[in-house]
Amino acid sequence: MPWLFPLLIFCLGASVGSFLNVVVYRLPAGLSLLNPPSRCPQCHHRLSPHDNVPVLGWLWLKGKCRYCRTAISPRYPLVEALTGGLFLGAFWQFDLTLEMVAAWLLLSWLLALALIDLDTLTLPNELTQTGLLAGLLAQGILLHPLDAGFSTTVAAFMGGLIGAVLGLWIVEGVGLMASLLMGQVAMGGGDGKLAALLGAWLGWQGVLLSGFLACALGAFMGGGAIALGLLSRRDPIPFGPFLALGAMIALFWGDALIGLYIRFFFPWMQS
Repeated sequence: MPWLFPLLIFCLGASVGSFLNVVVYRLPAGLSLLNPPSRCPQCHHRLSPHDNVPVLGWLWLKGKCRYCRTAISPRYPLVEALTGGLFLGAFWQFDLTLEMVAAWLLLSWLLALALIDLDTLTLPNELTQTGLLAGLLAQGILLHPLDAGFSTTVAAFMGGLIGAVLGLWIVEGVGLMASLLMGQVAMGGGDGKLAALLGAWLGWQGVLLSGFLACALGAFMGGGAIALGLLSRRDPIPFGPFLALGAMIALFWGDALIGLYIRFFFPWMQS
């Protein structure tokens, strides 16, 4: 049954996505992530275990609370399905390796931060700081374990540290220049911390690519929204989701994109 293991991977990712929904809702509100157990936000009735089954629970309930019939946002099953799909994509990309586990951790952090930024225009320190620390640890434990050689592990850790500092400097610098040009604050303090997190996980090349992709995506989508009259030039646009999306692209296709860039602009480096 070749489909069974990928199905299990998807279910694991969907379960993590269910927890991420809790994090996204409770962390900005200052609530405990564990207590009380999952309940309806309207009637506060505790949900039964079969109501909490990722994706399927929402479908069984037809998008409504079993007890008060209040509509449940479709974002919950969508986040669960998206997380399951990303976990499955990481499995296909990296196979059953420690690199796959590192990808799962990074993707989980990015999803939580992107959704919180969309909801609240904030990037909580609890996630950016722990994500930065986790990225540095991942460099030395998951991506470059000690059995690869102590010097290799130290070099990987230092690479993550350099990437974190570079990511912070770049985003802070871009934010400062944009603020001077616009005459108002262009980026929040959390964006630089998120970029530092990306540098810790992806290294200096990965954070440069993530930042470039984030700026390109932000300019395209933000400019399109302004042109369509959906936003004004003074409306705040969260940058965290673009950084997260850029990092996901860099995680899956970063080596190919960097190689394409080098072949196109620096062909002599291929010889």
